Amino acid sequence: MTKTSRTLIIILGPTAVGKTDYSIAKAIEYGSPVISCDSRQIYQGMTIGTAVPSPAQLAAVPHHFIQTLPIEGVYTAGQYEVDALRLIHALFDEGHETLVMTGGSMMYIDAVCYGLDDFPEVPLQLRRQLLDCLRSEGAEVLAEELRTMDPVTYAEIDRSNGQRVVRALEVCLYTGQPFSSFKTRRFKERDFEIVKVGLNRPREELYGRIDARVLQMMDDGLEEEARRLLPYRDCPALKTVGYQELFDYFDGKVSRSEAVRRIQVNTRHYAKRQLTWWRRDPSIRWVDC
Repeated sequence: MTKTSRTLIIILGPTAVGKTDYSIAKAIEYGSPVISCDSRQIYQGMTIGTAVPSPAQLAAVPHHFIQTLPIEGVYTAGQYEVDALRLIHALFDEGHETLVMTGGSMMYIDAVCYGLDDFPEVPLQLRRQLLDCLRSEGAEVLAEELRTMDPVTYAEIDRSNGQRVVRALEVCLYTGQPFSSFKTRRFKERDFEIVKVGLNRPREELYGRIDARVLQMMDDGLEEEARRLLPYRDCPALKTVGYQELFDYFDGKVSRSEAVRRIQVNTRHYAKRQLTWWRRDPSIRWVDC
């Protein structure tokens, strides 16, 4: 990496660990805005369920990539890499020497730190057709088609994540080549230093915070927010913990209390996946909150 006085501090960690307050304090310390790398807070209307910073927190320092996209939109880690790097360089050029980024989206963080492989752009019409199929038939049907065209990706991908299945399948269909054949796994160099700070807490304490936050979200109106978003339930943005469980409740599949319990359990599972992902990265400096 090219030596430079420009530094990007990335504050990461599992959901509910306390990244928002910590990042705002660091942003104030360095005179930086907060650059969000949360793949769900970027969508409009998902305020409570994605734990968007409060109005007071948003007013404390400028924030970027918070509720900037319509909920019907499709936004990828590759697009985030381009947009985030453009913003980072613009802020450095304005005179910032240290910038603060925070969030829990593993792919977004990797995109900024290492870059993603350069996959071909596909026609928008093809993507729309696959998304229509995703909404009408589900991710399993598309995953089966992916299995025949690219068994390597099929074995590696999270097949319950419809958006990722669509992305892989559209490349296969458009190019006639396996999605996996475009992966080079070559890291891209950045012209600024990157410092990664990981926040963590004892496991039982973290899980207790998650359970308490879910209950607080319900008190704050998560159920009402989910009802307002019900017409958009098939959008990729809403394939998210907190909304899917409530949609099942609205459909009569589970009771309200069971939906809340499932949100807590699934959020804890997500936190565990985040920690498993980041434990592989020796460059992260872990801080016990």
